[in-house]
Amino acid sequence: MSAGRLYLAVAAGGFRRYATYRVATAAGVFTNTVFGVILAYTYLALWDQRPGLGGYDQAEAVTYVWLGQALLMAVAAMGGGFEDELIERIRNGDIAIDLYRPADLQCWWLAGDAGRAAFHLLGRGVVPMVCGALLFTLAIPADPLTWLAFLVAMALGILVSFAIRYLVALSAFWLMDGAGVAQIAWLAGMFFSGMLLPLTVFPGTLGEVARALPWSATLQVPADVFLGKHTGADLWAAYGFQAAWAAGLLAAGRLVQSFATRRVVVQGG
Repeated sequence: MSAGRLYLAVAAGGFRRYATYRVATAAGVFTNTVFGVILAYTYLALWDQRPGLGGYDQAEAVTYVWLGQALLMAVAAMGGGFEDELIERIRNGDIAIDLYRPADLQCWWLAGDAGRAAFHLLGRGVVPMVCGALLFTLAIPADPLTWLAFLVAMALGILVSFAIRYLVALSAFWLMDGAGVAQIAWLAGMFFSGMLLPLTVFPGTLGEVARALPWSATLQVPADVFLGKHTGADLWAAYGFQAAWAAGLLAAGRLVQSFATRRVVVQGG
């Protein structure tokens, strides 16, 4: 089997794996929808007092809420991706089995995470977005090219998210328990991705730093592309920002992986 077909099969397996948890998916859709309604009304109240806050009108602000709920699980903003499993495999020594596979370790986990993200986009992203459109006035783009641009930004955002979480998981080679690092990364991701509040609302230096960090590539950038904030040359600059972080973090992950597998004795292996 060629490498491409192998990783495609791994991605398909990741999709099927999460598709089996139907009750959990239904519960997640309900939770995302309820939380989206609460957050949307909070945004409406805030934007009613501060019209144009962060460069969004009221409809755009509410749309941002529902985009966040649609992408929440796809970018694993609250965890729930591959990282917990990889940390556990490093801790108990099963990572040695992974290293003997005729496949690249990073690409293997990336393929599986891509399947997981694809399922969550369809299984937990579409329904909350539709519910939001039925309950509120959303700024839905009419131009198909905007939708296409959003899909590209979303894919790059998921790639950046994977690269961050892969580095977090690799910390277990030294710490043997990466739970603490994972929690720190989760908190940073929730705050600096714009999941709680658009980063354009953050004032001064804090806003500039937040928008320059990799987490902003996972939600803030895709949301702004969807809302038409990035067009023309600015759209390509946004893609370049996401791609640069993805490339840099993936390269860092490969370097750390190489160092860890050469120098660290696997516990139990």
